[in-house]
Amino acid sequence: MSQPVLFLSRFLAIVTFVGLIGAAAPHVSAAAASITVDATTGHILARQDAEKKRQVGSLTKIATAMVVLDWASKQAGDLAQVATVPPAAFAGTTTNNLNLQPGDTLTLRDLLYAALVQSDNIAAYTLADYVGRVLPTSLGENPARAMPVDIFVQQMNALANHLGMKRTRFLNPSGIDTHEKPYSTAADIARLTIYAMNSAGFRFYVSQKEREIAIGRGPQRLRYLLRNTNQLLGTDSIDGVKTGSTERAGDCLVLSAARPSEVAQQGTTTLVTPRRLIVVELASPDRFAEGLQLLSTGWQLYDQWAAAGRPEDSRNSLSSPDVR
Repeated sequence: MSQPVLFLSRFLAIVTFVGLIGAAAPHVSAAAASITVDATTGHILARQDAEKKRQVGSLTKIATAMVVLDWASKQAGDLAQVATVPPAAFAGTTTNNLNLQPGDTLTLRDLLYAALVQSDNIAAYTLADYVGRVLPTSLGENPARAMPVDIFVQQMNALANHLGMKRTRFLNPSGIDTHEKPYSTAADIARLTIYAMNSAGFRFYVSQKEREIAIGRGPQRLRYLLRNTNQLLGTDSIDGVKTGSTERAGDCLVLSAARPSEVAQQGTTTLVTPRRLIVVELASPDRFAEGLQLLSTGWQLYDQWAAAGRPEDSRNSLSSPDVR
């Protein structure tokens, strides 16, 4: 008798899950592309044109930051090292909110804050220029002639390849797309963000609403207060991640939100299941309002999926080779 009852209970759980998903009426995104995923498993809760290649603007800086942080972690790189802003950092960018000048000096740590919190293009380029000088390269037959930023971007693309971001091509460390067209997808940016949010350092950077940094200019020591471009930070358990915007990319946004872990007791074993969602929007007409809506719908779908026992479906997973 126990086997039929067990089978029936599983059948009812599946039927209930399917019914709940159908009743949820997921929000139809106004963004050109979007995706909502469980950060622990990569399970896709909702998506719209998530595999379509698009420009992603400053969401690129997530990859920039992770190349720097991975280098610092694996090669004992010191983020207190001081980098000099090169003249080339100003090419192609029309914004200079920090009022940086060629020859200014900042620590790598403060450059990371500037790139992630206030999405500064000059800071991103300076990071790539500095770290690119110490990274290995396979560019051409004469690596001594390879430009540091090109070497750095090569590592960004190597990271993308490692993460299965098969529809992504980075061309620069900032996401500028005025003269060239780097691209990615909502699904690939979700893969990148899950990887980044597993880094305690990255999580801390993107969680800061404000941060004061120091800029060296000759004998002067200037102070600048960064303000996070992510207006939703701290709302509805949102603890990151990044904004992006160019004329080609439109307004883009990646959100991370965490709830207390689910704790369950199975005999003498305590099972702890983290609960974190990642939302990606590309080219949204109202990225912050829509981000909140996508997150709210995402938690509804997550609760239904969890109540059904978190069933696995290779067609709805970022780890599946079919989700490109």
